Amino acid sequence: MTPPPPPRGRRPSDDDLEHVLRRSRRRRERGKGKRKRRVALIFATLLVVVLALIATGVGAVAKFRSDCSLKDLNPVKIGANSFVFAANGSLLGSIPAERNRTPVALWNVSPWMREASVAIEDHRFYEHGGVDYEGIARAAWKDLRAGHVVQGGSTITQQLVRNLYISKERTLKRKLKEACLAIKLSRARTKDWILAQYMNQVYYGNHAYGIEAAAQTYFSKHARDLTLAQAALLAGLPQAPSSYDPLHRPAAAIGRRDQVLRAMRVYGNISQARYAKAVALQNLSLKPGRLYTRIREPYFFSYVRDQLIAEYGASTVRTGGLRVYTTINPRLQVAARKAIRDTLYLRNDPAAAVVSINPANGAIRAMTAVTPGRAGNQFNLVAQARRQPGSTFKTFVLAAAIEQGMNPSSTYYVSAPFHYQPDPYTAAWDVQTYDHSYSGSVSVTSATLASDNTVYAQLTLDVGPDKVAEMAHKLGVLSHLDVVPAMGLGADAISPLEEASAYATIAAGGVYSKPMAIRKVVLAGGKVDTDAGWGQPQRRRVISDGVAYEVTKILEQNILGGTGVGAYFGRSAAGKTGTTDNHADAWFSGYVPQLETTVWVGYPQGEIPMENVHGISVAGGTFPATIWKLFMETAMENAPAMTWQSPRDPVVWRAFTQGQYGSSLRPSSTYYYSPTTPGGTTTTTRTTPTRTTPTATGRTVTTTPPPPPPPPEPPPPPEPPPPPAPPPPPPPHPGP
Repeated sequence: MTPPPPPRGRRPSDDDLEHVLRRSRRRRERGKGKRKRRVALIFATLLVVVLALIATGVGAVAKFRSDCSLKDLNPVKIGANSFVFAANGSLLGSIPAERNRTPVALWNVSPWMREASVAIEDHRFYEHGGVDYEGIARAAWKDLRAGHVVQGGSTITQQLVRNLYISKERTLKRKLKEACLAIKLSRARTKDWILAQYMNQVYYGNHAYGIEAAAQTYFSKHARDLTLAQAALLAGLPQAPSSYDPLHRPAAAIGRRDQVLRAMRVYGNISQARYAKAVALQNLSLKPGRLYTRIREPYFFSYVRDQLIAEYGASTVRTGGLRVYTTINPRLQVAARKAIRDTLYLRNDPAAAVVSINPANGAIRAMTAVTPGRAGNQFNLVAQARRQPGSTFKTFVLAAAIEQGMNPSSTYYVSAPFHYQPDPYTAAWDVQTYDHSYSGSVSVTSATLASDNTVYAQLTLDVGPDKVAEMAHKLGVLSHLDVVPAMGLGADAISPLEEASAYATIAAGGVYSKPMAIRKVVLAGGKVDTDAGWGQPQRRRVISDGVAYEVTKILEQNILGGTGVGAYFGRSAAGKTGTTDNHADAWFSGYVPQLETTVWVGYPQGEIPMENVHGISVAGGTFPATIWKLFMETAMENAPAMTWQSPRDPVVWRAFTQGQYGSSLRPSSTYYYSPTTPGGTTTTTRTTPTRTTPTATGRTVTTTPPPPPPPPEPPPPPEPPPPPAPPPPPPPHPGP
């Protein structure tokens, strides 16, 4: 009979305390007995069923065995990281994924890692047939004696089946099927295949799936280079990756590593001396890797990633195990960044972007940007940013005019302030030159070398803004263009990549090549993807080589003696400067026969005037031309100097209608037109305003009979020799 509790307020006696302790011991013994009986029951049930499963039987057991098929081993989609490589095979980075995994062959895994995994997970791996009955019995006995689970009985083969098996339910039927499948898998595959699959599937913590990812995550090395101590550390992680996390729980990780080393010593994998030396290492010497986080060339990398996603989808790109080989040249990338930093070196300097294309096939050889004082900008200033190109767009006006038959050397306009207002209801358009100086009567060639806005405003109207837009699109500009008179002066926003592509078309003699960033994609199974068309240039002729040749000859003169003299670097090159009215954007686009390069300078956060950078206002002939020159000097240092090939389809000069807008819309201006004479030569006629005549629209046009025309400027020589020394650096305001 249980004695009553002591009265409230009375201190318990020794007899009372002894009674409570005896009752507590009895409860613990009853609980321990129940746990032992429960574990014994589970052990007996599993043992009986497993033995029944492997025995030859009929009825339900036979049916269960027939349902156990290796076809059920559908791999869990852990995936594998996709990697991007430069043209020389160097790694640019891994496409970020939630799970890092890089499968490797077993021969690419350190022997220490293989032996450590077998020793700690399944030391009879090479002896049993997929299920270790002896191990199950031993584990069950230890669990029974301890009263709780202290040792698992699953083999490496069973663990692999568990990783490959779709179903995740925790039932006796699933455990039995797992054992059955392990037996069949062991019969169908070699031990090395099973071990390799296991080591490529198992989770090692910190987003690392598979041994290669683990080696890179914890030691920044390949799995084949793991030492004994490192292998033992990693082999112990799969049992409880969080509990033994070396990065956050080093003491627990060392304890688990030493447990693995003891198992290797007991099972004869290592000697006592090796064991003693390994356990004496109390410093894990971790070197957390950046293989799966570090991205080189982020601007180009993001451009490639977007193309891959467009082709394969985001999921495949992140986890599809793609090997992507690109066109980028690391040497040119370094040269581009150096050219920018050597020119814009102050912390508050504007940013600069450089993109370089091979005209022969559209391969992007360099794509980078530098924003002083800021690192890791993920916005692609080359491919995503769109800014006004300024006078570099005049090249497209020039090409459209030459395609219509205009001879730029014998076609004259007046360089003077230009006022355009087609009707009283339209806002006036007033055009001035960059430095507010005017030349009077000049040829289109001379106006190009001076980058004269007033002449090109008239030329755009005479060519037709729609024809200018058509030419820009043909050459490689993909952005929408507003067809307005001001477009000829660069009013529409485009990206540096688009402009580089268009100029590369001219450099290629009028053949457009779609910009190409990816040479080859190897799929996860090792097959090269030939269906997507990677590495196959997409080319088509868009203008004649004669038109491209005439444009190139003028742009070549521009570097020798026009607004682009700051870009001269000792060999034949062609290029054009560009500057917006408010100095918010400055450009230089130029090329040699083998390479086109476009440079943009500005502030990424907005159109901020650059009117005091290193004491000057930034124009296309200043910093952009300097960056272009420095880059091209390095890029072409080992390339032969080439000249432009004579065209197979030279331009035939034709009558070019001038003044169809200007003479009727701006009476105070002088306009020129160039009819073609029967002999095929071009003459120039000038109309000077002296008489007023009413027009059908109510406007007034002032004209007089023309005086004798001025003599035409001689055409440029076919191969102007380079000067003996580079021209002096451009003045602070060299023109747009």
